[in-house]
Amino acid sequence: MDKEAIWIKRSINGDRTALNELIKSIQPFIYNVALKYTGNPNDADDLTQEVLVKIITNLSSFKAKSSFQTWVYRITVNQFLHTARKPMEDRWKDFDDFANQLNAIPSPDLSPEEEEEQILRTKTARTRCMSGMLMCLTREQRLLYLIGDVFKVDHNVGAEVFNLSKDNYRKKLSRTRKEFHAFMNRQCGLVNLENPCRCSKKAKAMEAAGRMETNKKMFDPAYSATIEKYVEKHADEVADIVDRKYIEFFQKHPTKEDFDSNTIITELINDPDLHRHYKD
Repeated sequence: MDKEAIWIKRSINGDRTALNELIKSIQPFIYNVALKYTGNPNDADDLTQEVLVKIITNLSSFKAKSSFQTWVYRITVNQFLHTARKPMEDRWKDFDDFANQLNAIPSPDLSPEEEEEQILRTKTARTRCMSGMLMCLTREQRLLYLIGDVFKVDHNVGAEVFNLSKDNYRKKLSRTRKEFHAFMNRQCGLVNLENPCRCSKKAKAMEAAGRMETNKKMFDPAYSATIEKYVEKHADEVADIVDRKYIEFFQKHPTKEDFDSNTIITELINDPDLHRHYKD
């Protein structure tokens, strides 16, 4: 019996230490998908807690018909799709609205010295901008793209998680990818050098206007791993070479890893009402 299976069995029998280890093993993935899904750390915290509560209170119903990971993915996707809308989701009407607001930000010229000096600011601006792009997708599209392309969950698993046939899953993901990447090709200077939008120029203007905080570690790639760490090693690949280049931009985004075990996990597993649920 593997470590995860042992944790599950002991957790169902009321072992809080085992439950703590089980929750710690899945929390980073859930949180980092939630962060890209909501575009806001506080909303990601709330959504992560909602999912973990669902997992804890329903753990005894896990029958191992699929892997525990697949079961967690399904709960995560269902909770994300049905939760109340978050502020970032209504900030832009569509891709055109997002582009108009982005293009309204000044793009001051930078000297080579300034370009070098604000490398981390540029990465922060890039992360914020690309997170904003994700908000222009529908909820289902956003999750399909994040789960299927960015975090590269195997498509057989993805189809099961979204309750779709594998063929339908691939078609929906492909349509989402084409729509999203077409916008990036029209707007983003990272993927098309003919586009005027440059992260470094926008970063300078955003910081000057007080619209960007660069001292928060979770937005600073120097302090975190990247989404690549969470990518499944044996996920199937359907995107072509061009699409993979777009996807890789998102896989380079920073992730949060240092979760305070004395906050959400301790609160959840020590809550007597929740404990009663998973013990029964």
